[in-house]
Amino acid sequence: GVSAITVELAKKCHALTDEAFPPRVIGNPGAGCAKGSAKDEQAYFSKCVKNGGKVDDAGSKEAK
Repeated sequence: GVSAITVELAKKCHALTDEAFPPRVIGNPGAGCAKGSAKDEQAYFSKCVKNGGKVDDAGSKEAK
């Protein structure tokens, strides 16, 4: 089926997710993230997509 998320939105969220979860080895995503888990990263990405490209963790009430 047709995905509801646009390429632009996906790219934007990937960039934001990469900033929030920098790879342990630059250019090697397989090495894992420097912080957080793959699950955290997926949740962050999903949240970004749901919010139309905004995650705004700084302003979120649910600080971990």
